[in-house]
Order: sequence, then structure tokens, then C-alpha cells
Amino acid sequence: MSSIENQTIEKPFSAWIILILATACGVIAANLYYAQPLVGPISSALGLSAGAAGLIVTLTQIGYGIGLLFIVPLGDILENRKLVVVSLLITALVLVIAAVVTSSYLFLLASLFIGLGSVAAQVLVPYAAHLSPEATRGHNVGNVMSGLLLGIMLARPISSLVTEFLGWRAVYYLSAGVIFFLALVLVMVLPKRQPLTTLRYPALLGSMIQLLKTTPILRRRAIYHACVFGTFSLFWTTVPMLLTSPTFQFSQKAVALFAFVGVSGALAAPVAGRLADRGLIRPATGIALALVIISFILPLIIQGGSTAALLTLAVSGILLDMGVSANLVLGQRAIFSLGAEFRSRLNGLYMAIFFAGGAIGSATGGWAFAMGGWKAALLIGIALPVIALLYYTTEKSDNQ
Repeated sequence: MSSIENQTIEKPFSAWIILILATACGVIAANLYYAQPLVGPISSALGLSAGAAGLIVTLTQIGYGIGLLFIVPLGDILENRKLVVVSLLITALVLVIAAVVTSSYLFLLASLFIGLGSVAAQVLVPYAAHLSPEATRGHNVGNVMSGLLLGIMLARPISSLVTEFLGWRAVYYLSAGVIFFLALVLVMVLPKRQPLTTLRYPALLGSMIQLLKTTPILRRRAIYHACVFGTFSLFWTTVPMLLTSPTFQFSQKAVALFAFVGVSGALAAPVAGRLADRGLIRPATGIALALVIISFILPLIIQGGSTAALLTLAVSGILLDMGVSANLVLGQRAIFSLGAEFRSRLNGLYMAIFFAGGAIGSATGGWAFAMGGWKAALLIGIALPVIALLYYTTEKSDNQ
């Protein structure tokens, strides 16, 4: 254990710092999802074709993926607070640019950099693990991740409602202001954390390949979560299509309000963290995977446009978000126990792998819904966590 962790154990991590980190992660991660329900008005205002409109979200996600692999690992060699604050200041500037530009090309470029800067949240998560004593590390990481997940879940309905009353550009202006204020808060309240690792950047990146090859628990947890996050992305990509279809005939405002149902699922994150601290990672993982599977079986049983079907969708959204939130925290607790000196690299790899699963789920969901309707999307959504559950049954034999 590093000297930094020893010092942290002697001086317990403040609950206020946990709250600030949780809020910060939520505010930062929300930038990845604000644009998803705004593709229509943004593309109309900037003259983007229907084929190019999807790039608004895609480039943000690509930027985030690049940042996970090339910026988050810097948390293992650079002072963490400075890295986060600089990233946030750049992100705030890019958000202002996105709000004012009239060129579609400039907006798409800004979208790429918004995703790139938003990886600051994934520098803060291992930072919280570094500052936490071993006995409560899972609990603290779970609380921070619950904030991040709340940000993800609230981003879509908030951006829809702001656009309804103030226009889509207001979403970017407001986010820029919040991110700038957050940077000021973090520079004042967060303690410095200078990593002990002395690797140069090229060697740091090269070591990530070796970490992936030699860390079976990282590969296992990443595969688990790639499957469940793929299902999560599939659900929240296709449910708006179902709700606005003739089956339910929801307005966009009603879809935004429906998106709030999953928010309570983020409460599972700190619970999962506590279970992990008690050495119950494996059974808790089984429960999390089962919740994701059940969340897709329910709407497969009760379909149609009835009130019962709508309530079933709401319950499914809550169970899905609970399972995904819990599994995410359990995975991070497991990999953060492997060593302080490479936590940022492990987190970057973990996030990048399961984020790819989410992208596949989202793309597959849209295709399945278009080709075979809601039932086809549900069947694919069930298949992904079933694959994870089958892999989970081999965990004992691998001694993991």
C-alpha cells in the first residue's frame, strides 16, 4: 500500500468530499447525454442531414472513448486535482463554443471535445478510491458513482425540458456555467494527490496493454459490464421510440418525464459498495445480473399500450438501472483493490471496454426496433446479460 493510502487511513475521508465528488461526477457525466434527445432541433438549426445527425451523439461518445484511453491514465502520473480542473476549464470553453456556433462542422468538432473533456469524471472516481481507507472504499466509491449515475439518468430529461422552454443552445450555456463553477469549487476544496509512479507517458500507455493481458479480473468485470451496459443503452435508446409510437403516443415532454423513473436505480450503487466492503462481491454480482435479465423479461410478458404495460416499463427501467448501477460499482471495487499505482489505467480500460458494449447495444437496439419492433429489441436485450451470467458461472473455477 502506498504512503498516500496510509496517510488517508490515519485521516478519514470527509463525507463532504464524498458529496462534492459525487456531485462533480454527475455534473460532468451529464455532458455526454444532454444531446441525445436534442438531435432533431440541433440538426435542424445547423442544417445537418438526417444521415449526419447521428454524428452529434456519436462524436461525443468517440471523444469520451479516446479520453478514457489517453487522458484518464494520466491520473497515475499527474497531480489529480490539477488534471481535473484543467480538463473542466477546457470543457467549459468548448461548451460555450457549441452554444454559439452556426457551423455544423464546428459544432461536431466541439461535440468531440465535450466527450474528451468529460472523462474528468473518471479521474475523480479512482481519486476517491485513493483517498478512502480500505474498510470503506467500496462504500465511498459507490456513493461517488451514484452521483455519476444520477447525472447520466437526469441529463436527458433535463436537457429536453430546458430546450422546451429556453431552446437547445441554453443547455450548452447553462452547462458551461456549471462546469466553470465546479472547477473553481474543486480547486478550493479537493486535497492534492501526486501519484508516486514515475513512468513517462509513452511507457504509461504501453503498460495498459500489459495490464489488460495480465489482469484476468479486469477482463472479467469489463465483460460483465459491457453486456449489462449494452442492455442499458439498448433500453434507453428504444424506449423513447416505443413511447412515441402509435402504441403509447407520448409527446417528447412525456418521454422526458418517463426518463425520471430510472433515477431511483442509482440508489443501488452505495448499497453495492457496502456489500463489496463485506466481501460479498460475487453473490452481489449474481443478483445484479439477475435484475438486468428480469427487467427485460417483464415487458416481454406484458406488452401492448395498456396502463399495465406502461407501469411494467417503469418497473423495468428501475430494475435495469439498479442492476447496472450495482454491477458497475462492484466491478470498480474489485479492480481498485488490485493496486493504487495503476488505478487510473485500470479504470480507463474498464470504462473503455464496457462503453464499447454500450455503443453496440445502442446501435443494435435501434436496428432491432426498426427491423423487428419492440419484441426483437427485448430479445437482444435479454441475450446480453444472459451471456454475462453464463460467464459468471465460470468465475469460481477461475478463482476470481
